[in-house]
Amino acid sequence: MGGKVYISKTLAATTVLMTFSAIIGIITMIAVYQLEVMSLPPTKPPEPTTTETIPTGPPPSMRLPGNVIPESYKVFLQPYLYTEISNVTNQTFLFTGNSTVQLRCMEKSKNIFLHSKDLVLKAIRLTDLDENVNLEVTHHVNESDSDSNFLEIRVENEVLRENGSYSLFTAFEGILHDDLEGFYRSEYEDQASGEKRFLAASQMEPTDARKVFPCFDEPAMKAYFEITIIHREASGSNTIIIDGESWLVTPFATTSKMSTYILAITVSDFTSQGLLVNTVMHVLIYFFCLKVWARPDAVDAKHTDYAATITVPILEYYEEEFGIKYPLNKLDEIALPDLGPGAMENWGLITYRESALLFVEGVSSETNKEWIATIIAHELAHQWFGNLVTMNWWNEIWLNEGFATYMAYKGVDKVEPSWNVKDLIVINEVQEALEVDALTTSHPLCSAEEDIQTPSDIAGLFDVITYSKGAAVLRMLSYYIGENQFKMGIRSYLNEFKYSNVVQKDLWRHLQQVTFALTTDHYVMKSWTQQVGYPVVTVNTNDGKVYQDPSIFPLIQQLETRPNEIFTINRGQLIDDAFNLARAKYVNVTLALDTTKYLKNDTEYIPWQSAVHNLDYFILMFDRSEVYGPMQAYLRKQVIPLYEYFENYTIHSEVPESHTAQFNQINAISVACANGFKNCTDMASSLFNRWRENDTYQPIHPNLKTTIYCNAIAAGGEDEWEFAWERFQNSTVATERDKLRYALSCTKQIWLLNRYLQYTLDPNKIRKMDAVSTIIYIARNVAGQALAWDFVRAQWNYFSQQYDGGIIALGELIDEVTLRFSTEYELQQLKQFQAEHGEDSLGSASRALEQAIERTEANIKWVKENKRTVLEWFRRESKTAY
Repeated sequence: MGGKVYISKTLAATTVLMTFSAIIGIITMIAVYQLEVMSLPPTKPPEPTTTETIPTGPPPSMRLPGNVIPESYKVFLQPYLYTEISNVTNQTFLFTGNSTVQLRCMEKSKNIFLHSKDLVLKAIRLTDLDENVNLEVTHHVNESDSDSNFLEIRVENEVLRENGSYSLFTAFEGILHDDLEGFYRSEYEDQASGEKRFLAASQMEPTDARKVFPCFDEPAMKAYFEITIIHREASGSNTIIIDGESWLVTPFATTSKMSTYILAITVSDFTSQGLLVNTVMHVLIYFFCLKVWARPDAVDAKHTDYAATITVPILEYYEEEFGIKYPLNKLDEIALPDLGPGAMENWGLITYRESALLFVEGVSSETNKEWIATIIAHELAHQWFGNLVTMNWWNEIWLNEGFATYMAYKGVDKVEPSWNVKDLIVINEVQEALEVDALTTSHPLCSAEEDIQTPSDIAGLFDVITYSKGAAVLRMLSYYIGENQFKMGIRSYLNEFKYSNVVQKDLWRHLQQVTFALTTDHYVMKSWTQQVGYPVVTVNTNDGKVYQDPSIFPLIQQLETRPNEIFTINRGQLIDDAFNLARAKYVNVTLALDTTKYLKNDTEYIPWQSAVHNLDYFILMFDRSEVYGPMQAYLRKQVIPLYEYFENYTIHSEVPESHTAQFNQINAISVACANGFKNCTDMASSLFNRWRENDTYQPIHPNLKTTIYCNAIAAGGEDEWEFAWERFQNSTVATERDKLRYALSCTKQIWLLNRYLQYTLDPNKIRKMDAVSTIIYIARNVAGQALAWDFVRAQWNYFSQQYDGGIIALGELIDEVTLRFSTEYELQQLKQFQAEHGEDSLGSASRALEQAIERTEANIKWVKENKRTVLEWFRRESKTAY
């Protein structure tokens, strides 16, 4: 790695594979369009009709027919961020543009189908490039079907020739909404001037490139893109348009061959921190430019430093691991004030939420730091898995997300080896996947292609199964065939399919070539990727035979007597396995609870986190019943030794050195306070009140802020809530705002929770990207769960309109607000909600609602079967509680 750090004050109008110099001139989109019209070839006269039958109807499914494929695009876009456009009522944010796509006709055709959504088409022209003539066409946008988004170009008096070359020109207008989809607007407050500043950004995945320009918006329809952005000079970014205002034209170099969903565009006045990086591969030296973009005050305050520091070594590690150098000559990472997902892997221009890229020393926590490292590593892995090699269709999106999730742990381990994050994959991914995959309404990693057709179908796949089970299966496969063989197979896979598309059998074939552990028919892996669920195997260690008697579980006894003889990671896995087996009725529920008895003698994070995660289900099922009191007494008894182990750190607002110990300190405080340990609640309230008395002095360590804020607000009233709300409104640090936003949901005051729910409908109070997660936080509070469910039902049409089909899946909202459901009344509410809203209204939440119904039915049955047993167990085990 080489080069020196510098600060760039240039306009951040960046896109994939941007050139390093912009052509500056005064131009408008009208002028560009006039030049296009002047260069038109003559229109070809009609030819005699033919008797040959040529397909003319619409495609038989939601997929493009493939009769015409794109080869390259030239796209001009001009966003109007701050001006009032004439003849448009109540609208001040527009973009205009035109696109010329070069096409190859694969078979004789009368129609061209591509995608267009929410665009006003101003002009369409189809040119026969072989004969240099224009063809007479009509066009039709399918308005009646909200899922296909087809734009149909009909050729009059002519037939498109097989293997013929054509170009399709379209001119269009669109609105820069604040919906976080397609080409959208965002805003922030400039700290120096106090002015509101606007910017434009894009989020194309999964199916929103069609909202930016007419295109063939499917992952297999790869092409080359040449983008030109026409935008104002930064100095005039907040003024009303005047005659003679100058514009900049920023052209970008042609991209590599790629899918539409990883195209990216931003227009802002951001500044950057940059590095000129050289890497060595196969004795050759390669150079690329890295820039980390953010609000100017964030760059000046060095909030981008950590991201810039770790990006290069992670990228270099991946180059070595995959045997392929990073294929572009630049990489931009940009922290946006508003973004739907946590980050997006656009090729060469990765977009992030501010909380996923900016680390603020003394304000951001160790958890924030790990999150930033993990997200960066995830998105960098996508530069190979997803961008260089892309799944053929969305039904196999796990080939992107599973690999990126799995490789992220390796990438973070490379730059932060003391964190031991490779052990955390068990609790973060494996255990999460096991829980969801136990539902019959789960879905396989690889769904049938015909089952995934609409944008809602596609959005519904961005879930725990795709990310966590995908990563868990790849981890298992790596251990099964050997890590070296796995690496060899992956290198071969990436090399063969770079710049193209794959199906999962391509991966199996390359792995099978490097090991005898996989059969040529790929039978072993088909069961893991094409079926729902997972197997349960019990092994008798005396003779190596599989046995079915679930009462034989000697390792649980060893937890009580000799726990340190079992590796830490295995102690955590043992606890998790016991609870999963108990839910599946392979073992008694008391046996699972018995695995937590030894925890009073364990201070390690992984076993404690496994227990906290699994006992959370018991809390959800029983925190509204008579079981809750004895349960709290038992949990106090178990956690007090852990709380006291960290107490000296906590009272001095310090943290231990170990990464996982810092996480377990948070567990100790959270569990102790939540279960009524007075020393803990008094400590939280005292630290919070010290801050209230002097808000220029922060006595709470960044690691402990989330749990201290939450527990202090839970123990307090309106004054504590209003103070935190004011701090939230005034903070400019995204990670601090996230902590406060979560803490505000912890109050026990019903009226405050109701008001907070209403705030999620106002983007001036809660940003749109944070609205869904805020409702989820409120639903996790037992005082807010019913309020959140009633609110979601009452506002469903709003949420469906605002978020469905995008990367913010409504399925997560339904899933989270119904987690506590365990009564017949709640089950009937779910079924009524399902009956009231058809599949069109539910969209991407359809599967989540089915899972919620199944889970509620299982919860009702489980509570009925286990409530008495669990109550007696907690009463017995809590007798000696503090």
